[in-house]
Amino acid sequence: MLTKRIIPCLDIKEGRVVKGVKFTGLKDAGDPVEVSKVYDAQKADELVFLDITASLEERKTLIGLVEDIAKNIFMPFTVGGGIGDITDIRNLLNAGADKVSLNTQAVKSPELIAEAASKFGSQCIVVAIDARQCRGSADGNVGWEVYINGGRTPTGIDAVAWATQACELGAGEILLTSMDYDGTKNGYDIPLTKQVTGAVNVPVIASGGAGSLAHFFDCFHEAGADACLAASIFHYQEYSVGQVKEYLYERGIPVRI
Repeated sequence: MLTKRIIPCLDIKEGRVVKGVKFTGLKDAGDPVEVSKVYDAQKADELVFLDITASLEERKTLIGLVEDIAKNIFMPFTVGGGIGDITDIRNLLNAGADKVSLNTQAVKSPELIAEAASKFGSQCIVVAIDARQCRGSADGNVGWEVYINGGRTPTGIDAVAWATQACELGAGEILLTSMDYDGTKNGYDIPLTKQVTGAVNVPVIASGGAGSLAHFFDCFHEAGADACLAASIFHYQEYSVGQVKEYLYERGIPVRI
């Protein structure tokens, strides 16, 4: 059985780690390189770096910062934000990223997913989906809409359908963030995560809402996530990665201790 992964996330703005609630009210959470070293020492399974204002500001990811982090960690490293084309992807992989996370540009130009997967391999291509709950149809059923530009721009695209399409195009993994649950510490969005894990045949990283040890267990056990991403509870030292893994291991969830 494949082990479940615990992944800290660095949301980056102006070269600093930040964290907010539902994508707003961002607060400083430290120096990215130093924070990364802490998570490496805690034996996190991976690290995700998201330059959250790059697409909105129409600029590239802070590649120098990516290089500095990559030199100081020994875990898999995923980088997203401001990726517009194949050259950007190549530059980030050359800078030390193991995977790249495509969000805004993937929605605008889905062919980029296929081209990137063909050139670099699906295992390098993560499609990140920021989703907010909406009324999905005339019959009142709940759905989830995809947002781009750091959660600022609605697209009218159904999140589950987009996840399916992204995988068909070659995405090797889905990073699924619930905008409704982000930073609330009320638990992961189980219905959304379960819908996506049931619709795709690639690993799904659940993001948004972790506030207790039980929330991780629930997301793995009830929603079928392959990995859980968290930020606030790790950045502000409420729990360590090791504490999360020990809790899960004791409850029968396979993790790398």
